[in-house]
Amino acid sequence: QVRLAESGGGLVQAGGSLRLSCAASGSVTRFNGMTWWRQAPGKQRELVANSHHGGHMVIADSVKDRFTASRDDAKNTLYLQMDSLVPEDSGRYYCVFDYVENGNTIRTTPWGQGTQVTVSS
Repeated sequence: QVRLAESGGGLVQAGGSLRLSCAASGSVTRFNGMTWWRQAPGKQRELVANSHHGGHMVIADSVKDRFTASRDDAKNTLYLQMDSLVPEDSGRYYCVFDYVENGNTIRTTPWGQGTQVTVSS
């Protein structure tokens, strides 16, 4: 079993910064892809950042000049540094990881509870 826990959200003024964390716990100790998603009320879930185990990082065009994702594999944790926040960044931020089970089956972790980010204008 593996669980994810997101943290670091909050209320911030436009132009401010937040650093989100997503930590995995449980029996899985090595993850391949780690992904941040976000969802605003009434909108579809949007991919924010995806990290591959080799370090390759993909950031959504809408935030790539302001957001930076990083990972600490020793801690099984994914981070999202968000700078120059704008109200459109408000939403609930989720993470999901994938891993290999039994040497050949790719599994995806359950979604965490998410962490709320609210950016005031």
